[in-house]
Amino acid sequence: MSAVATPPADRRVDRWEARVQAGSFYVAPYVGLAVGTVLFLAVGSGDARSTVITLGLLLTTIAWITGLATLNPHAREPGPLMAVYFVGLLLLLGVLIWRSPWFGFGMVVGYVHGPEMLPTRWIPVGVAATAALTATSQAGGFGPAFANPMLYAIAIVFNILIAGGFTLLGWLTYQQGLRRDRMLADLSEAHRQLAETMEENAGLHAQLLVQAREAGVLDERERMAREIHDTLAQGLTGIITQLQAAEQSTDAAAREHHVATAIELARESLSEARRSVRAMRPEPLEDAGLVDALGHAVTRWSGLSGVPAQLVVTGIAVPLPPDVEVVLLRTAQEALANAAKHASAHRVGLTLSYMDDEVALDVRDDGVGFDVDAPLPPPDGRRGGFGLTAMRERVESLAGTLEVESTPGAGTALSARLPLSSEEPDD
Repeated sequence: MSAVATPPADRRVDRWEARVQAGSFYVAPYVGLAVGTVLFLAVGSGDARSTVITLGLLLTTIAWITGLATLNPHAREPGPLMAVYFVGLLLLLGVLIWRSPWFGFGMVVGYVHGPEMLPTRWIPVGVAATAALTATSQAGGFGPAFANPMLYAIAIVFNILIAGGFTLLGWLTYQQGLRRDRMLADLSEAHRQLAETMEENAGLHAQLLVQAREAGVLDERERMAREIHDTLAQGLTGIITQLQAAEQSTDAAAREHHVATAIELARESLSEARRSVRAMRPEPLEDAGLVDALGHAVTRWSGLSGVPAQLVVTGIAVPLPPDVEVVLLRTAQEALANAAKHASAHRVGLTLSYMDDEVALDVRDDGVGFDVDAPLPPPDGRRGGFGLTAMRERVESLAGTLEVESTPGAGTALSARLPLSSEEPDD
């Protein structure tokens, strides 16, 4: 997340404002003195000795401004040194005006440097002193000014009100600009800290999801020892079904097919039991992705139960964390087993949905249904009873949700949703 951006128009205004301020502070004093010098030399100043003395004072003033203001990197920071500089500047300018009132053009430096170099409470005094010297030059020098004190006083008041007023207004505008810049800097810093906090919260959220999944894996390993008989029970139920069909069949080929299927189921059940005890991934997920594993499970279940079943995948199938794939596959197998044992369904549909921040598995059948508000019968060793509880525990161990909707005579719908963190799944 980026810092607060300044609009292009405002940036152009800021650049022009900086240029004007720099020009008035560093260039205007020399321009004013140059104009005064040209007029002083053009009008004439008497004998050569007097001219040399005046030009010497002028060079001294220029050196004073250059050394203590132009070349001083701290010139715009009010302090004792800058106050001494400003007082000395007014004295030098006063002497120049005493020698020639044309140097009053150089008084622009007082209006520019005073507000930035003097402490705040002394700024009005500095502006008033500058206005007084300006009025002196406008009156023709100290002699004519003191000769007519009334007009001199009016000129001083006029310069204080007009020139001093504009100077103070410019200074206030400059201070407001500084405050605005500080506010923008504070806002930018607050924005940066907020962005860092949001990134940190996102990282903590992802970390919590990972920790929840790790805790779920440990719980799953502990529960698998207790629930292994349910895993075996599903396989044994299929084996019994196939053996009963073989016993009742009068066709030799059909009997051999049922017996071969029972033997295959027994081998698969034994393999899955051993893998569950060792907390290994289900065998269908070892060599295939979740979509293929679910497709195989649906096809196999449909062939054994004789009930049509279909798997539909929506969204873009992406690799999922191994524990998420295990939970979804086990949930699908348990839901299909329940449909075969209890639902008496004529059709079963599974939908696997890949979304931005979660993955969902929906299983629907058109069977007899049941009352979801009625308490489940306790497990008795023959009918099981751990199915829904096991599915819910698996899903919730990964911070997911399991919802079951059913009505007697209207089928059953089961929906498992698992959140996905921003981290890449383990290979």
